Amino acid sequence: PIVQTLDTRPFDDQKPGTSGLRKKTRHFQQENYLENFVQSVFNNLPERKGATLVVGGDGRFYNAEAVQIIVRMAIANGFKRLIVGQNGHLSTPAASCVIRKHQALGGIVLSASHNPGGPDEDFGIKYNAANGGPAPESLTNAIFEESLKIREYQICEALDWDLSLVGTTQVGEAVIEVIDPVADYAELMGQLFDFDQLRACVSRPDFRFRFDAMHAITGIYAHRIFEEMLGAPQGTVINGIPLTDFGGGHPDPNLAHAEELVEEMFQADGPDFGAASDGDGDRNMILGRQCYVTPSDSLAILAANAHHIPAYAKGLAGVARSMPTSGAVDRVAEKLGIPCFETPTGWKFFGNLLDAGKVTFCGEESFGTGSDHVREKDGLWAVLAWLSVIAARSLSVREIVEEHWQTYGRNVYTRHDFEGIPKDRADQVMKHLRSLVAHPEQMRAAIEATGLKREWQSADDFAYTDPVDGSVSRQQGVRIMFSDGARVVYRLSGTGTVGATLRVYIESVEQDPARFTLDAQDSLKDLVGFSRKIARLKALTDREEPTVIT
Repeated sequence: PIVQTLDTRPFDDQKPGTSGLRKKTRHFQQENYLENFVQSVFNNLPERKGATLVVGGDGRFYNAEAVQIIVRMAIANGFKRLIVGQNGHLSTPAASCVIRKHQALGGIVLSASHNPGGPDEDFGIKYNAANGGPAPESLTNAIFEESLKIREYQICEALDWDLSLVGTTQVGEAVIEVIDPVADYAELMGQLFDFDQLRACVSRPDFRFRFDAMHAITGIYAHRIFEEMLGAPQGTVINGIPLTDFGGGHPDPNLAHAEELVEEMFQADGPDFGAASDGDGDRNMILGRQCYVTPSDSLAILAANAHHIPAYAKGLAGVARSMPTSGAVDRVAEKLGIPCFETPTGWKFFGNLLDAGKVTFCGEESFGTGSDHVREKDGLWAVLAWLSVIAARSLSVREIVEEHWQTYGRNVYTRHDFEGIPKDRADQVMKHLRSLVAHPEQMRAAIEATGLKREWQSADDFAYTDPVDGSVSRQQGVRIMFSDGARVVYRLSGTGTVGATLRVYIESVEQDPARFTLDAQDSLKDLVGFSRKIARLKALTDREEPTVIT
């Protein structure tokens, strides 16, 4: 193929967030915008000559065109083997699996995760390193610096390869290998879980299971694994055909957006077990009949029941959670006698702990759960893990959750998202809160002025020192903590594409069994009101009510 070196000019907005670069699709379609970012990645990979690169994405609008551009650029930049998911499809956890199995230098994953897709919606791209996990901050910072000075990029002549057929094509000295996007991942799941046990569970006449793929990438994985390999009845998977605009929906597996599944699960005669995944397959929501399991509780329950899952029967090395995630897993770790790590938000922070063998399970309140089998959160893994616990214990989801609360107490938890706030106003909120943190007497007076009847203990702006490499991440979220274990946390999300999203996390520890089944919003009513007053949300943002409550 003819390699072209083309002139370009830098863009000043290609700094990756917590999980890659995300912008509106039309922004990515600007001339050279995608090319600049990809070349900036390649320029930071001196070992790319002769190496293997994995390429794939969640199938959203512009995914197919972007894969072609990346493959052409990768060949021009000296990669010798391109492993590409059929039709350009690879879920994020499957991409991590493929990178690790085939010992690739890394992979380029195209996804805006749970964000909507379509010509007027969102697109995203990120680089995953050889361990299969998101690039560390040192590399993403270097990529951004390169993007500010880039003047040219390398690309092969425009030849579109047919990515719909599994097989190998020789292109000059390079090989393009189109793979079944499900095969390697399904093989790994079969090694972790007892598929015979799960097959017996999902085929029971008295057990009904529903999985909502939300017209996103996990549809192809769920049909193969749940319906074909495990023998769940046809129709177990709903919304299972991936669409470039996710059927016009918002592929975020929560109570607000997985409406069809939630409505069915909360019927008196609803299915026994329900789950959903997101745009790129790395998130999960777990439901029982008329029962919602918070992601924080899900992590804690899986950790407490890990001995029921074959791959983890010998015990966990440790667990980790993101700072805003509830402390439910902390008490499980304490009882198991294993370490529990608290990290900033962003799966990349778990990578070092997993690589060092310090933790086995990790999770985030934003519907992400995973283990050391890959270096991404993994929605279908979480569903298979829950199925394993249900199959082994012959209990309903509600019984498993309530038994857990009886043993460990309940971390009553909610997240209130204020989306689309002008960034300068969101920054003012954080500046105000950080000022209170820096002046404890002002914090104490401000808390008293809200009328909250809880004893304040401490406040900080969370900073994290990585126990493996010593790197320090500062300003990861303001925490206000109370002596009874309650806390309120504020942080700005790094996953949106318009304005800013202020996330407010509210948590209280409940030890009274009589109060375990109370609605979270009712239990946390005093803290919810406090969270808005202390942050001066009305005055600083002109917003009083959140966009989404989970």
